[in-house]
This record gives sequence, structure tokens and C-alpha cells, in this order.
Amino acid sequence: MSSLRIHRYLLRETLVPMSLGLAVFTLVLLMGRMLKLVELVINKGVPLTDILLLFASLLPTFLVLTLPLAFLLGVMAGMGRLSSDCEILALKAGGRSLYQLTLPILTLGLVVSMATAALTTVIKPAGERNFRKQLFQIASSRASIGIESQIFNDEFEGLVLYANDVEERSGHMRGVFISDERENSLPAMILADRGSILSNQDALTMTLHLENGTIHRQGGGSRSAFQVIEFTQYDLNLDLGQASGAANQPRKSHKNMSMPELYQAIYVDSASASPKDRDLLAEFHWRLALPAAPLLFALLGVPLGIQPARSGRGSGFAIGLLVFLGYYLLLSLAGTLIVEGNWSALIMWVPNLIFLIAGVVVLKAAALEKPLPLVDPCRRMTDKLIHRLRKH
Repeated sequence: MSSLRIHRYLLRETLVPMSLGLAVFTLVLLMGRMLKLVELVINKGVPLTDILLLFASLLPTFLVLTLPLAFLLGVMAGMGRLSSDCEILALKAGGRSLYQLTLPILTLGLVVSMATAALTTVIKPAGERNFRKQLFQIASSRASIGIESQIFNDEFEGLVLYANDVEERSGHMRGVFISDERENSLPAMILADRGSILSNQDALTMTLHLENGTIHRQGGGSRSAFQVIEFTQYDLNLDLGQASGAANQPRKSHKNMSMPELYQAIYVDSASASPKDRDLLAEFHWRLALPAAPLLFALLGVPLGIQPARSGRGSGFAIGLLVFLGYYLLLSLAGTLIVEGNWSALIMWVPNLIFLIAGVVVLKAAALEKPLPLVDPCRRMTDKLIHRLRKH
């Protein structure tokens, strides 16, 4: 059998479980957001096309995690199937070394790493910005259209709004009454002759602009004190509620900043190492370090997937989850040390170094058909655990 045909066969055995795992894992993560977005369709009358666009914007956020995980489990499942059917043994008997069998998996890992790099550095930040923008547009449109004359409106968090008259085209209100019971502010009643809602698409903020009115509220000095404040113009910042919580977050948070913006904020504009700068630094190096995961998982997945005949396929799946969980926990710990402990940003690359060394050692041991360091005891433990779970 030619090398090209063998490589194609190995890739097919890996891609099928990888694709299935990618679809399942991504769907599971989307379920958490799906209920909130479906509520917009049922209760708020938001068009289904807008909800689908929101899902498309959210997808890169989850693919950043599910793509490396699906690749690892795809490698484990593919190599486990070939091993349990003695096909790996047949290929070795035909003169193929484990290093040669690993080459197509490493090639696929490189492709997945490049896709992950595109997600972390470009697609994911753009998707989060687009998600907040779309959600703001939906929420602001819903809020503006939902205000009707002579009806108490509680669409805004902590506010109840009433208007005697609302112009349908312009949305200008007359005879405005507002009950303001938002957190971190004194309860107040506001009366105004006129009012209108102003939205800022760039800053993703909404403001209720009032003219010619009074504010009635209890004073902060004592319970008996009461304040009446007259104003010519008064602006209230509006909170669009829980459904649009993401849209109310700062537009330029470290999660949705582009790589040039992060670099500018960290290394050009920053004059001191403030907590905000540490968050930016951790985010910057996290985006650069994570794309190496699929290549590292390729080195580990091939030898770990080649399991003894007595081991079940569930053992390989459990070990794959443990490997991914260990890597992600180390990466999260590195980010915490950068932000909270003021450690060097180089700590973010330590998990990659650890997994690189582990992958080379385990792959070399498997190629020489030696016991895998720390792997065989872990495999025996997972086999016993799976066996007990099946009994129950």
C-alpha cells in the first residue's frame, strides 16, 4: 500500500470522529445561549433571521475551544479504532514506523492550528463585536418601538416610563413620568414636558433625553429630607435589561479588541502596569499560545490512542478529556498568574512547553514499544472506573 493511500486512510479515520465531536461539543456550548435568544423570538417578536445572525456571531467564541478538543478526541478515536482492529499492528508489520503514521496527523494538526489562530486573533474578536452591535440594535429597536402612549413601560432595567403622548414617526414623548429605582442611585420620580430616546451606535449606549422637568427624591442627609430639582435638560443612561446584557458591556473590552488594538494598548499607549493592562497582556498572549494546542495534541493523541486490546474505547475518550482539561487548566492558571500575581507574560507559554516535552517523550516511548510514562497507570484507573460505571 502506498504512503499516500495510508495517509489518506489515517486522515479519514481521524476526520470523521473529529467532525462529529466538533458538531456535538459546539451545540452543547450553544445551548446555554440558545434559551435566551429563543426567548427574544417568542416573547419579544425578534425576527428569526436576526437570531440566526446572532448565533453566527457567537459561533467563533465556542469554536476556539471545541475545535482543538474535537481534534484531540478525533485523533484518539481514530487511532483507538485502528489499534483495536489490529490495523496499527499490520501497518507496523508492513514496515511503517509510528513516526511515519504520525506525520499525516501532524499535518492535520498544523491545519487545525492555523484555523485556531485565525479564530483567536481575527474571527473571534470580530464576532464578539458584531454580536454586541447586533444585540444592541435589536434591543434599542425593541425599546423604541415598544413605548406606547398612556402605558407604563418597564423595558428598561430599574425604570418605569409613562408618557401621555408618543409621536409614532419621531418617537418624541410629551408629559413624561419616570420612576427611577436603579441600583446605586437614590429612588426618584422624574417629571418632564418632553422626552426622546437617543442611541449611539458607535458607543453602543442609549440615553433618555428629557427637557423642562423636575426630579423628586429623598435627600441623602436624613429620612425626612426631600429634594426637588428643576432642570432644563437631563439625560438618563438606559439599561436594556438582561436580554441585552452583552450589549451593555464596554465596547472595547479586552475580549473584543483586535490584535493591533491590544498591542497598541499594551506596548505603546500604556505608561504603567495597571490591572487593566495585565488583563490585556494575558489576553494577547492567550490568543497567541492557544493555537499551538492542536499540534501538541497530535503528538500526544497518536501514542495515547494506540491502546492495549483489553482497553475499551471509552478509556481513550476519558484520557483525551483529561488531557484537554489539564491543558486548559494550566493555560487558565497562567492567565491568572499574569493578572493577579504580576508574573511575566512568558508564563502563558509554559503549558505549551510542558505538553511539547510530554508529547515527545510519550511518542518516543510508544515508537520503541516501551511502557508510556504515567499513562499506563492512568489508563488502568480509567478502565476500572468505566467498568464500574457500566455495572451500575
